[in-house]
Amino acid sequence: MRRGELLPPDLASLGLALGFLLLFGCPSPARASIHEYSHEAFAPRSNSFFFHGGSEGLYASEFRGRNGSNEGRSSIRFESVTFRRPKESVLNQNDMQQKTGLVEAIIVEIQDRDKIGGSYLNPDVICCTPALHDQNICKVGEVIIQPNLGNQGWPIRIQTFFNGRNEQATLPTKSVEINSTGMYYLYFMFCDPQLKGTTITGRTVWRNPDGYLPGKMGPLMTFYGLMSLAYLVLGLFWFMRFVQFWKDLLQLHYHITIVIALGMCEMAFWYFEYANFNSTGARPMGITLCAVTFTAVKKTVSRLLLLVVSMGYGVVRPTLGGLTSKVVSLGVLYFVASEALELVEHLGNINDFSGKARLFLVLPVAVLDACFIVWIFSSLSKTLEKLQLRRSMAKLELYRKFTNSLALSVLLSVAWIGYELYFNATDPLSELWQRAWIIPAFWNVLSYVLLAVICILWAPSHNPTRYAYSEDTGDDFDEEAISLTGTGAKITGDTTNKLERKERKNASGSDHGGIISSLCELKSTICRSKTQKFTPKLQSTEFKLLTETK
Repeated sequence: MRRGELLPPDLASLGLALGFLLLFGCPSPARASIHEYSHEAFAPRSNSFFFHGGSEGLYASEFRGRNGSNEGRSSIRFESVTFRRPKESVLNQNDMQQKTGLVEAIIVEIQDRDKIGGSYLNPDVICCTPALHDQNICKVGEVIIQPNLGNQGWPIRIQTFFNGRNEQATLPTKSVEINSTGMYYLYFMFCDPQLKGTTITGRTVWRNPDGYLPGKMGPLMTFYGLMSLAYLVLGLFWFMRFVQFWKDLLQLHYHITIVIALGMCEMAFWYFEYANFNSTGARPMGITLCAVTFTAVKKTVSRLLLLVVSMGYGVVRPTLGGLTSKVVSLGVLYFVASEALELVEHLGNINDFSGKARLFLVLPVAVLDACFIVWIFSSLSKTLEKLQLRRSMAKLELYRKFTNSLALSVLLSVAWIGYELYFNATDPLSELWQRAWIIPAFWNVLSYVLLAVICILWAPSHNPTRYAYSEDTGDDFDEEAISLTGTGAKITGDTTNKLERKERKNASGSDHGGIISSLCELKSTICRSKTQKFTPKLQSTEFKLLTETK
């Protein structure tokens, strides 16, 4: 390979591989702090029935406030939790009997999960059996709980009884204080088969020392605040360049400005949404909807920006031509799929389980991401090849830097997706919840870095010819003299005069020189032919005159 030539790598294959990795490397949804239950049913498991009431990472209480104040306290509070059993179960009970059914609320820290269930004789048994009761190990009708010798009183059991033929039983309002940092799970369970069909209504409020924000999401509020400042700094830098060289702007510069503005608004909305969530314990629909929409729009526009830059828009082609409709169609599809996924993940989400609905929404987004990646790298490869053939060295060097940055981001993405898969596979119960915020934060940082690289490479300047589209004339001077504006190509007055004088001079000199040379050659030929033709006649006439004179 000759020096100065660039052999385009097989970027399409690399993009395809990353796309399929993205299919299995999507981050998990955010968790909420107030868990509401509306006629939820219990599911059978072993010899028991259970309902998962929530799971969150909670920090230990710090006791910064006064007595009776919630400031600095970490707790799980039960509010209006009511159990309703089926009528068939009521008919079999006696009015004079007080305790005709038992439902237990069990709070367990993830490290004590092996304390629930009968590991004494049968590890698959959850509820106490008559054989275990006879050994004074547990009581019939209750869940088997082995005490934690290192933490007295844990796991916590809260019992609620049905009385007589009452269809409802209400758990008294109660707060359980958290004095040890960990991942806590809440289960509602009963062992009596006659209670099959019982439902639960109410809510539980989970609070950390600094507010209602779940432990996993707490660091993200600070992160979004810092990212808002980072976008602000990038926006100020871009705005100064934008104003300074406003006469030499390209359409691409306006697209970059839109992406910066969307990123700034997105991070700001998420920060305020998390701050409000932390102070009230609820996710306001208005702010969350704006944040979700800005996220979907920013993701779409960012991918479209990378795509059109890779296609060489404004560099090797003035417009996208027939590809415009395809690019717009892919962008619209991605926006709709991304918006739907973000709404399910964030808007009013209070459930710890993502459910099957999210899986069906993740697949379209992952597939469209793969399409974007393949198209970006295949277009970039073609653009590099065109610039190499045209020997546009300034533009080729620019795209080399862009390719290197994009390739590095791909390698980092692949490595991070591998780490994310490993993280989720080795931590199914969220024991490492204090580090979980790093996973979504990485993708925001990577997106910001790529945008910053584009801002640096395509920064506005007096002479943006290194990326401006121009006809291939083979003249380096022409390429360096032409600058594109937002409305088209514009040539400065001095440059125009120089070019015109140069063209007139070259054209006049070459045309006149050619005509004069041709005339001279023709004249010489005619003169030589005439001389050779008339010389003998002249000599004969002169001889006759001389002889007559003599």
